[in-house]
Amino acid sequence: MTSHNPGKISLVGKKTFVTGASGGIGSSVCEHFARAGATILASDLNLSAPLQTLLENFPGQIHFKPFDLTTASGLENCSQEIKSLVPEILFNNAAIFDMGSVLDANLDQYDRIFTLNVRAMYGIMQATAQALVASGKEGSIINLASQAGRRGEALVAHYCASKAAVISYTQSAGLALAEKGIRVNALSPGVVDTPMWDQVDSLFAKFENLKIGEKKQLVGEEVPMGRMGKPEDIAKVALFLASDLSA
Repeated sequence: MTSHNPGKISLVGKKTFVTGASGGIGSSVCEHFARAGATILASDLNLSAPLQTLLENFPGQIHFKPFDLTTASGLENCSQEIKSLVPEILFNNAAIFDMGSVLDANLDQYDRIFTLNVRAMYGIMQATAQALVASGKEGSIINLASQAGRRGEALVAHYCASKAAVISYTQSAGLALAEKGIRVNALSPGVVDTPMWDQVDSLFAKFENLKIGEKKQLVGEEVPMGRMGKPEDIAKVALFLASDLSA
């Protein structure tokens, strides 16, 4: 597929690593970055249909390699891949969501959420930073946080805390790596219409005795624009942060 980038932002010559690439936001980021000319190594536990389509549409430009970031060996293998690749851009997106009140959300749920949302996020960010510093390259690290990381929610304590950790680690890394020419930013979206939000909607239906789709409609109506965000909304901001225009 011929790259088409109406915003004139160029990532030509930039190697990019994307985690959580099979999801709605991850696959949209892969598409927008590829259209801007980046070469992308997309990673996730499994290959989704949208990402498979992108592999076919951008042959030789988007590549896929699975890693299970919830295991120590998977995270180590992914870190070694990053150190071999030395990507100038990281979109650190892999995460899971679950619900439960403070009275019910146990430590097993805490471990599952924090293992991927925080431990793996930090490990991937660190591996990328180490690879860039060792090679003398500058680069851009973009972590996906959430508005949930800026406030608590009664049924989402572990997830909110995990995204607060993403924000805090991003701030610390930004301060530590600025002198190396490495930019570190986090995106904190509100509600975005993705397959993950369909899961969120199902959980709210269970915990709040709602109909399937009811919570999704309600939160969309609460957004000032009257709709949920779209994956491409996030991808376009990420494209700017990945580019030299944000330097």
